[in-house]
Amino acid sequence: AIAGIVIILINIIGGIAIGTIQKGMSLGEAVQIYTLLTIGDGLVNQIPALLISTAAGILVTRATADSSFGKEISVQFTNFPKILYLVSLVIFIIGTLPQMPHFIFFAFSGAIAFAAYTLTKDKKQKEIDGYELERQEQAQQHEPEDVLSYFQVEPLQIEIGYNLISLTDESQGGDLLQRLASIRRQCAIEMGIYVRPIRICDNLQLAPNNYIFKLRGEQMASGELMPGHFLAMDPSGSDNEIKGIPTTEPTFGLPAWWITADERDDIEIRGLTVVDPSTVLVTHLTEFIKQYADELLGRQETRELLDKVKETNPTLVDELVPDVLPLGSVQKVLQNLLKERVPIRDLVIILEALTDGVRLNSDIDFLTDHVRQSMARTICRQHVTPDNVLPVITLHPRLEETIAQSVQNTQLGKYPVLEPQLAKKIMDNLQAVLEKLSTQGVNPVIICAPQVRLPFKRLSQRYFPQLSILSLNEIIHGIDIQVMGTVSLDEN
Repeated sequence: AIAGIVIILINIIGGIAIGTIQKGMSLGEAVQIYTLLTIGDGLVNQIPALLISTAAGILVTRATADSSFGKEISVQFTNFPKILYLVSLVIFIIGTLPQMPHFIFFAFSGAIAFAAYTLTKDKKQKEIDGYELERQEQAQQHEPEDVLSYFQVEPLQIEIGYNLISLTDESQGGDLLQRLASIRRQCAIEMGIYVRPIRICDNLQLAPNNYIFKLRGEQMASGELMPGHFLAMDPSGSDNEIKGIPTTEPTFGLPAWWITADERDDIEIRGLTVVDPSTVLVTHLTEFIKQYADELLGRQETRELLDKVKETNPTLVDELVPDVLPLGSVQKVLQNLLKERVPIRDLVIILEALTDGVRLNSDIDFLTDHVRQSMARTICRQHVTPDNVLPVITLHPRLEETIAQSVQNTQLGKYPVLEPQLAKKIMDNLQAVLEKLSTQGVNPVIICAPQVRLPFKRLSQRYFPQLSILSLNEIIHGIDIQVMGTVSLDEN
C-alpha cells in the first residue's frame, strides 16, 4: 500500500513535468489532466488490495465467532455509531471532488449520518433503561422478603443425589419423569386417588446415590440406587450365591444385589428378578403412595373428585354435599377406606351408600363400615386367589367377646382398651399364626364379627399395618372360604 502511494506521487510529479516541458501545457492544465489520470489508475490498483485485506481481516476475526456474518456486521455498526459518522464524513468529502455525482454522494452521506444519529439516541436510551432497571433491582433487594412463599409445602416430593440426575435426563436415556406420570395414572386407575404432579429435585446434601421421599415436607422413606447397574432379587427367598454388591430392596426389604449389565442375562436364566434403577424407585414410590394415600387426599382433592362425579351424577352429589353431609365428613370416610387400601374409584357407589347410611347414623366409623358393606365385591376380589378361594384367619369367639367388651367410644372413634400384657399376648398369637402361614406361601385375611372388625384393626394396625381385616358382612356369595388358622387368647 505504501509503495502504491509512492508510485502515485511519482506519477503525478512526472506527469506534470512531462506535460509542461514536453507537451507545452500550462501548469494548471497539466495538473488537472495528470492528477486525474494518476489518481484514477491508483484507485483501480488499490481497491482490489483493499478488498483482499478486508476479507482476510474478517476471516481472522470471525474464527471464534458463533453468530452469522450479517449479524456480526450489524452488531459492529450499531455498537459504534461514531464509525458511521466518520463514514458519512468521508463520503461527503468524496462527493465534493470534481466530476463526482454530488447529489448521490451527499444524499448517501446524509442517510448514513441520520442512521448514526438514530443509533446514538437508541444507545443512550438503552443506557438510561439499564440504569433504571439496576436501580429497581437494588431497591427490591432492600424490600422486605415475601416469606409467605415458604408456607407452600409440596404434598409429595422426591429428592435425589447428584449421581441420580441422569435418571431424569432424556438425553442420557433417563425416563424417570415419564414414569412419574404413569404412576399418577396407575394410582387413579387402581386406587381412585388423585395424586398431584410429583415434584423431583436434586439435593446436594444427600449421598450421591441416595434418594428420599417427602410427605408434606417431612422425610418418610429413602433408598439407594446405582446408576449403570441392575438390581437382582430372588422372590423365592432361597440362598443364591450372586457376584454383586449386596443391598436391600427398598420397597419390601428383600435381600438383593447390584449387578452389571454383562451379568444380567446369566442372572435371569437362574430365575431371579432383574430390574433397572428407575424401576426400583418407581416401585418404591408406588407402594409409598398406596401406604400414605389417605394423607394425600385433602379437602381440595375431595372437592375435585366430587366435581368430576357431578358432571355425570349431579343429583347424587347435590343431595349429599353439603346439606346432608359436610365435605370434611366425606373426606374422612374416603381416608378411612384408603387407609385400609380399599379403592375409592367407584365414587358413585360410595356416595350412594353415604346418602343411605347418614339417615341412620352420621358417625364416621359407622358410615365407613356401611360403605365397606356396599363395596363387598370390590374388597373380596382384592384377596381371592385365581381359584376363587379366600384364605382367612378367624378370631376365637372368646377373643371377639373380650375385644367387644373393651371397646370405648371416644371423640376419635371406637378404640379397644386392653391391658398392655393382654394386648401383647394377642398380637404375639397373631404373629405366630401369620408366620406359620407365611412359610406355606399363604397371604390370608382376618374375618370377624362386624362390631369387632374396626376395633381389632386399630389394635393390630401398629404391629401389622398391611394386614387386611374383613367383617362377615363384607363376604360375598360364591367365594370359597378356606380357614387357615385361628387367633385365640391362649397360645394354643
